[in-house]
Amino acid sequence: MKKLIIAALAVFVSTSVQAREYISIVGSSTVFPFSTSVAEKFGGTGKHPTPVIESTGSGGGMKLFCQGVGFDTPDITNASRAIKSTEADLCKSNGVTPVEYLIGYDGITFSNSKSGQQLSLTKEDIFNAVAENVMVNGKWVANPNQTWADVRSDLPNLPIAIMAPPPTSGTRDAFVELVMHKHCKKTLGLSKKEYKAQCTRLRIDGPVVEVGENDNLIIQKLQDDENRFGIFGFSFLDQNSDTVQPALVDGVAPSFDTIADGSYGISRPLYYYVKEQHLGVVAGIEEYVRTFDKMMVTDGPLSDMGLIPLQ
Repeated sequence: MKKLIIAALAVFVSTSVQAREYISIVGSSTVFPFSTSVAEKFGGTGKHPTPVIESTGSGGGMKLFCQGVGFDTPDITNASRAIKSTEADLCKSNGVTPVEYLIGYDGITFSNSKSGQQLSLTKEDIFNAVAENVMVNGKWVANPNQTWADVRSDLPNLPIAIMAPPPTSGTRDAFVELVMHKHCKKTLGLSKKEYKAQCTRLRIDGPVVEVGENDNLIIQKLQDDENRFGIFGFSFLDQNSDTVQPALVDGVAPSFDTIADGSYGISRPLYYYVKEQHLGVVAGIEEYVRTFDKMMVTDGPLSDMGLIPLQ
């Protein structure tokens, strides 16, 4: 460790113009509220400044995190998915060693205002509502579905209106993998090459609109239109359960129990990554990690915020 710190200091001196006294954190909007709560607890001790956290999305955070070593780069990135091989390669090429911390689990919900109709959907229904192309009579065609009744005849004759996270979001990545790819693999029997080519893109003809990394903004927009749906993490649903409701997916509603036991089929692990080269150089990172560990336990503060703790 001593050699690592000396080497890291040398890199910092050669690459950074000005030191900073606070921990810099970027990444996932889903992990953002948990990280913010930990940062406030950490900063409240008075030993170190409160970390500065930016909600950039998992992909955006990884790009910033992996760009190099030094005070002008983040110390930590939050992620609502595991680091991708391409991101790990980028980190390696820039001399960055990410240290992974699994913090718990989260479900991805398909939710609308409580004043609207609660739907019971299958992954196939969701795919046929959001995908750019769908299978009709054995052929891929541009998605023709404009109402939920077009998707399935017993669903309401209401226009499809869905707010989706942007491509930089880990929630988007997980949704594509757990809903779209899974449907195409299991239901349609496509190969990995086929489903990655045909079952990855969301439609851009109007019914699906990409929104930014601010999940709170999605919640606000759902309250303005009871027929609009949003795709976001369970923690935001849990914190806003007085105004929004989830659709059932394959007959199961998202909850602490159904996400923890795996019966709710759209769930994913949550992480943060620490830059090893900044340990012992940027003050307080180790203590921040210890604070996170203490707060993410069962019945702890983060559990109260909607984090499904590690079992």
